[in-house]
Amino acid sequence: MRILLLILSLLGPIQDLDRATGDALQTVRTPALEGPMNAVTRVTKPVTVLGALLLIAVVDGSGGVGTVRVALVALAGTNLVVEGLKRLTDRTRPDGEHKSSNASFPSSHAASAFTLAWVLGRRWKRLLPVWLVLAALVSFSRMYLHRHYLSDVVVGAAIGLFCAWAALRWLPARWIAPLRTDLPLADVVP
Repeated sequence: MRILLLILSLLGPIQDLDRATGDALQTVRTPALEGPMNAVTRVTKPVTVLGALLLIAVVDGSGGVGTVRVALVALAGTNLVVEGLKRLTDRTRPDGEHKSSNASFPSSHAASAFTLAWVLGRRWKRLLPVWLVLAALVSFSRMYLHRHYLSDVVVGAAIGLFCAWAALRWLPARWIAPLRTDLPLADVVP
């Protein structure tokens, strides 16, 4: 009961911060960034993610297959949690759209992006900062495009990181690809 009261007491300030952040982003929104932000958002579309995972499985051999296996398990858990919370909270999006099947809280884009960042960062340790920056950019694009509040993306990111950690922690070791620390950045990014 005390935890519920604590959570309820924090909702007002969180909603105020959400509105202030959203308003600030909308005042600096510019047509020049619409295309790039929409492109960044599309990176976590299922067809793009599955295509990238297929490429990893083919190019990186058995290590890639292990990485993809972990990613798929982590993404399945992430999506179950996110979709359950969306239906439970039924939060209206900042742009006014209100559909129970596609509520604002939490951000599935942020959750998926951070899930993938952690799994890929586990495989290619030196690239972890790059994956995390890309995940943060995807999350920012959702706020910039007025589809999510700050709390939506923060909670989505936390869910994604937790589900990736859980998958790596609890999957059998033979399912998980070995860590690659020998891969210099120049060999991956032209």
